Amino acid sequence: MTDTLPYAEVIGDPIAHSQSPLIHNFWLDALNIEAEYRKTHVTADGLAAYFLQRRADPDWLGCNVTIPHKVAVLDFVDDPGGVRDRIGAINTIASETGGPLIGTNTDAGGFLQPLLRDNWKGRRAVIIGSGGAARAILFALSSLGVADISIMARDPAKGRALLDRAGTRGQVLGMADPLPPCDLLVNSTSLGMIGQPALSLDLAPLPDGATVYDIVYTPIETGLLTAARARGLKTLDGLEMLIGQAALAFDIFFDAQAPRELDADLRARLIAAQP
Repeated sequence: MTDTLPYAEVIGDPIAHSQSPLIHNFWLDALNIEAEYRKTHVTADGLAAYFLQRRADPDWLGCNVTIPHKVAVLDFVDDPGGVRDRIGAINTIASETGGPLIGTNTDAGGFLQPLLRDNWKGRRAVIIGSGGAARAILFALSSLGVADISIMARDPAKGRALLDRAGTRGQVLGMADPLPPCDLLVNSTSLGMIGQPALSLDLAPLPDGATVYDIVYTPIETGLLTAARARGLKTLDGLEMLIGQAALAFDIFFDAQAPRELDADLRARLIAAQP
């Protein structure tokens, strides 16, 4: 690959852990598309300069956005799909030469994919976290008909604002509060990620048929998932959402369908690349 190829990328702070380039470049190679996907470290203070520079680059197709910029980037994009009002966070930005930057959110769709085989209407969920990923997950669960969604957050005011914005019934809990019974527990934070503090929860209140979904993917086997499996609960790891949202973004950036029939090979590569 050369520097003159069309490219997309993922931005964040930190960014070294991101496995998005492995995913997108795997698909690009499989489809023989002459383009590439990179990762770039961008701080909060550097967002304006980053977008100014990239908009002047005719090879730039857009970017994915990860921690902690999913809300801040709303100030730099057009929002024709109403993502600001519906979700309040953006993780994918597309660029058209000479045109505006278009923001959207593929987190919600990627998160939903492994849940669609079950019926969640009228059931209860708890989301750990109140950041950009939590906003997309709250929207996604509401679209499934989950009736009661509670938020566990360091800042209860942020959790309450999320529930009020979504018009969702549920309680706001502190991170040290006991976990309420629920059918689905989702960790939307970076807790449990390599280099981050562990997420310690007593899972005893969860019923036997509950599902635990951790969107952290480095490591894939987080402490939360290990504890859930020890209880015999259903689990979903972070690669489910990572691959799902990437496939939606791949279509936006490269105008091609990701070859999802190769998911088993892709997962094996992602696991082998774990630090």
